[in-house]
Amino acid sequence: MAVEEITVPLIDLANFEAEKEKLMEAASGLGCFRVINHGILEAIVVDMKALVRYLFELPYEVKQRNIDVIPGSGYLEPNQLGQLHEGLGIYDASSPSDIHAFCSLLELSSHDREILGTYASKLHDLIMDLASKLAEGLGIIECSFQEWPCHIRMNRYNFTKETVVGTCGVKAHTDTSFITLLLEDESNEGFEIMDSTGNFVAINPVPGTILVNVGDIGKVWSNGRLHNVKHRVTCKKSKPRISVALFIQRPKDNKIEPRAELIDSEHPQNYRSFNYLEYRNIRMSTPSMLGDVLHNWVIDESTMMP
Repeated sequence: MAVEEITVPLIDLANFEAEKEKLMEAASGLGCFRVINHGILEAIVVDMKALVRYLFELPYEVKQRNIDVIPGSGYLEPNQLGQLHEGLGIYDASSPSDIHAFCSLLELSSHDREILGTYASKLHDLIMDLASKLAEGLGIIECSFQEWPCHIRMNRYNFTKETVVGTCGVKAHTDTSFITLLLEDESNEGFEIMDSTGNFVAINPVPGTILVNVGDIGKVWSNGRLHNVKHRVTCKKSKPRISVALFIQRPKDNKIEPRAELIDSEHPQNYRSFNYLEYRNIRMSTPSMLGDVLHNWVIDESTMMP
């Protein structure tokens, strides 16, 4: 059965004053939106996509050098979440030493190092700006996320002629992030989100835009005001599909809890404080990736916002 296609809200960052309300409606409702006029040149995007394709063609033993800093931050082989999914990661996009270590271990050329470093820097600036805009939209002024590590995840879905169209490249899940920025493969669709009716709908690429979605940490931090959207990747064409994601992970002290300013008599605290690494370890070891782990820290189900 064909999956319905929808268009997510488009936020023009060059005209942001007029877009504030639309941004908050998207983040709290659908949990997903696109940004345009984001300041990342098309040439950088093209170079980055080419580099990602090159990286996944490296020998297996070379990719294995990309080891974890925290669970799931390094090279991921096909696994229970996605048997056709393969991933490479850099723990913190804002750290020159992390970028350098990744490039050195995979023996990248100086040209490729420059491409990766430039893209990481530009995307980090963008995700910091968007996180602050969301915080401001919630009424929290001058909120900085600069000390939150931002993890880069490069993905390849190994779809071939033998892959049945509709096969999941990665199962339905929520992200372990505050927000995620996603650079899509315009030559190969397949990104789907769960809508308010519980059905999956297709979100196809739009040239010149970057897709943004809210993760589990965004839901907790906002005391339930932001929506951690469930999403998956399915096979649409019999050829490999790539993407590049950037996740704002967690505060430096690993303490995750609702922001104090967002708790009041009308909005009781939804979640107890918890340790991000503990949460991530549970997420990595559970078959369900749909945000269910957050129930471990829910204070009272009856207070939860829909």
